[in-house]
Amino acid sequence: MIYLDNHATTPCDPRVLAEMLPWFTERFGNAGSVEHGMGRDAADAVDIARAQVAALIGASAAEIIFTSGATESNNLAILGAARFARGMGDDRRRIVTLATEHHAVLDPVLALADEGFEPVVLPVQADGLLDPAVLAQALAVPTLLVSIMAVNNEIGVVQDLAVLGRMVKTAGAAFHVDAAQAAGRIALDIGQIPADLLSLSGHKMYGPKGIGALYLRRRPRMRIASLVAGGGQERGLRSGTLPVPLIIAMGKAAHLAQAEGSAETARIQAQAQRLLSGLRAGIPGLVLNGHAESRVAGNLSLTFPRRTAAALLADLPDLCLSSSSACTSAADGTVGASHVLTAIGLPPDAAKRSLRIGIGRFTSDAEIEAAAAQLIAAALSPEEELIR
Repeated sequence: MIYLDNHATTPCDPRVLAEMLPWFTERFGNAGSVEHGMGRDAADAVDIARAQVAALIGASAAEIIFTSGATESNNLAILGAARFARGMGDDRRRIVTLATEHHAVLDPVLALADEGFEPVVLPVQADGLLDPAVLAQALAVPTLLVSIMAVNNEIGVVQDLAVLGRMVKTAGAAFHVDAAQAAGRIALDIGQIPADLLSLSGHKMYGPKGIGALYLRRRPRMRIASLVAGGGQERGLRSGTLPVPLIIAMGKAAHLAQAEGSAETARIQAQAQRLLSGLRAGIPGLVLNGHAESRVAGNLSLTFPRRTAAALLADLPDLCLSSSSACTSAADGTVGASHVLTAIGLPPDAAKRSLRIGIGRFTSDAEIEAAAAQLIAAALSPEEELIR
């Protein structure tokens, strides 16, 4: 199998796994049990991991709240910010986001309508980028919160968060960034990105599933309401026994991403360009979706000229690819229409002919060559083979 679905999930780096495993066995203490040595050992390790995650984005350790993943972080950020502000008497109700956001952002934003808030979903351009003029128009109405994804999980485009964030802050709104697909793939520095809230995911950067983090700015202080009541862990914002092994693994993954990210990005970018050039040479009419340059290394969202994505995947049993976000796939294996591709203007028939390729840390040059050959062969299958 050739794995090219690194936007759905990344394999756990062996170095991350090695760092994590002892905390399931001989070092299994509860980080909340600081009355004894094993508990203090776990608490100290969590502190180190918290600092490692913070360092990846240029934050302080005290600004990191551990969660179960980016979905929980997004919900905590959006629902928590809105409810806290309302509770403090803030009369602003406008919550702004983009049509191409992950459903972990879109769904909580839209759900706030039932609580008296005003969700505003902005369109994007055909290249997937937000026009700053469109954001400026939305911000003309007093706005409480704006949520913009750093890197799109389907088409890989990178929004200009520095410019957009400054607009949001000038308008007096809070700024949330879903950086699940960005961490370890592009440089993230909250000194340059004026985010008040930023969501991270462990399994998108070669860590395990089930762990994430939320950055919560301290100066000036961003306040949110908790969604989970209980033992008061994570400064009372996310109660529950800390999953020490997963936290340590995310810390190690963040450390590796910070240390190796630049070199890794250059290699992955070269592989993506080689794959795209080969596919374009072999498949006339192939279209790259999203901005050609403002995109993350390793992402290729492609619309094929003749065959549907489902037909291509059926003929490519040795390639791990997807036709959209993994989160839109139903339990029975069917895949819903991509709201991202629809938002950038692809007609339904073109969206059905689109595949997402995600190259990652462990993709080899040989796998790139093999994948290109297999994709070309499947795309150019004789016409009689298209009748199924």
